[in-house]
Amino acid sequence: MQFARCIFLSACVVLFHSAALSQTQDNYQLVWNDEFDINGAPDSTKWNYEKGFVRNEELQWYQPENARCEKGMLIIEARREQKSNPIYEPGSDNWRKKRPTVQYTSSCLITKEKQSWQYGRFEMRARIDIDPGMWPAWWTLGVEKRWPENGEIDIMEYYREILLANILCRGKNNSNEWHTTKTSVQKLGGAAWAGKFHTWRMDWTEEYIALFVDDSLLNKVAVKDLVNKDGSGFNPFKQPHYMLLNLAIGGQNGGDPQHTAFPKQMEVDYVRVWGKK
Repeated sequence: MQFARCIFLSACVVLFHSAALSQTQDNYQLVWNDEFDINGAPDSTKWNYEKGFVRNEELQWYQPENARCEKGMLIIEARREQKSNPIYEPGSDNWRKKRPTVQYTSSCLITKEKQSWQYGRFEMRARIDIDPGMWPAWWTLGVEKRWPENGEIDIMEYYREILLANILCRGKNNSNEWHTTKTSVQKLGGAAWAGKFHTWRMDWTEEYIALFVDDSLLNKVAVKDLVNKDGSGFNPFKQPHYMLLNLAIGGQNGGDPQHTAFPKQMEVDYVRVWGKK
């Protein structure tokens, strides 16, 4: 009898969860999601991976092995581990090749060549680590043109005790035009705040891009103001974008992880994309 009751309750939970996802939000309907309700590697039909040393002179070597799903969560794990740099070239001036060893590893999941979206509501519920050197981010890039002409949206980015909400296009004279807000995590509650799950959201329409955390507006910019200032007239936010989800370490902005205890984790409950009905 008790066993049958457990089955019934489990079925009710699943049905309630499915019904909640099928509902609309403010004239939005669900078009893509990952609930991470599997064990093992993330869904390969939804995610690719960046590999190696990628950008910003960050310390981590990206590899798929540092991402896994368990207990309904995506875990991106940053580790301090030493191994040979497979692209090392003695005497090279290239920051990727001049390092003889890899000292940190992590993962970056990316939907490039799997899925992209133009406009919609994007949501992620996650818990991030704010110890020194940690640089977690959930962001998007445009499918056409190279960075920064393709446009960048940092829905969630954290480093050096600051939570950022950024939108980037090309500025005048080959500059980068950042539309940025910065929020002190200490003012939000510091370690106590970081110890909890929070929900980040982007509402992206033909008129504006608005970025939120826990329904609190962080940044809002009109799309018409985001045309590249390179004379091309190209607006990188009138094209589809793909998303990236990563835990970076150190580099140009991330800070010094030398005295940070590893491993560190970014835990993601879900990622959902809603489109207009």
